[in-house]
Amino acid sequence: MYHEIKEGALFISDAHDNETRDGFYNFLKSLNASDTLPPQLFLMGDMFELLVGEITYTKSLFKETIELINTLSKDIEIFYFEGNHDFNLQNIFPNVQIFSIKAQPKLFHFINQKVLLSHGDLHQGMGYSLYTTIIRNNITLKILNFIDTFTQNAISKKILSLHLNKNICYKVQDFQQITKLKLKKYDIGITDIDFVCEGHHHQNKEFVFETLKYKNFSSFACDKSYYKITFEDGIKFKELF
Repeated sequence: MYHEIKEGALFISDAHDNETRDGFYNFLKSLNASDTLPPQLFLMGDMFELLVGEITYTKSLFKETIELINTLSKDIEIFYFEGNHDFNLQNIFPNVQIFSIKAQPKLFHFINQKVLLSHGDLHQGMGYSLYTTIIRNNITLKILNFIDTFTQNAISKKILSLHLNKNICYKVQDFQQITKLKLKKYDIGITDIDFVCEGHHHQNKEFVFETLKYKNFSSFACDKSYYKITFEDGIKFKELF
């Protein structure tokens, strides 16, 4: 089964909102106040520096942003591709269509084009796959939440502090070649796909591999950019600020 992307849908990725960075919150606030809403909003993952469904502190920290998303989800269709910083979100966003890492990539149709969407942290080795499975386990997270709460949120605060001064806006060397090799590992035959879109890498790059186009979205945390999808002799992502 596939979903339809509507003309004029907005895509935003990797905002990494934290205690000092609130660009994503301000974006949602402006969107909610707008007289003209987009038909759809695609949240491509890592919208928060740390938001986990079972971890109480992270939900309280981003309470206002969560409320804004839930308010908007009553008026427009919102798709959320869970990232490596935000996951197990379905109970937080009941009206949002959530795609866990196991449900990615997800096939969408736009006009006559087949588009694969994902956060972008797929196919990064057995070690990473094992880690993603363990860290998303409900029992594991409930134990961590108990310890976190008992220690006055020491675990959550430590994770957040480690990322405060982390440089997430660097350019990846040989990113085109890395992407080409990565696409060969996709489970869905890319010969039938027209476009693959991801976040995670923060590169704001677009490549063409034979008949397949690839788009890596920019990190909103880095340059406050997001995208509006249109169809002009093919799929176009118009970058907005």
